[in-house]
Amino acid sequence: MPTWKSFEEIEAWQLARKLCQDVFSIMQYEGINKDYAIKDQVNRSSGSIMDNIAEGFGRTGTKEFTP
Repeated sequence: MPTWKSFEEIEAWQLARKLCQDVFSIMQYEGINKDYAIKDQVNRSSGSIMDNIAEGFGRTGTKEFTP
C-alpha cells in the first residue's frame, strides 16, 4: 500500500482536480451559464470529489480498508 505525505500526492485527487477545472470551463458556455441551479449543482458535486478524498486522507486508522 503506497504512503502519501499529503492528499495532493494521490493520483485520484489530482484527476479530480483536473475534472473540476474541466467542469468549470464547460460551465462557462452561454447556454449552461444561465441555468444557475444546474451550474451550481455540477460545480459543487465535482468539487466534492476532491473534498472527499482529502477528508478520507485525514482519517486515522484503516477500518475502511478492512474487508
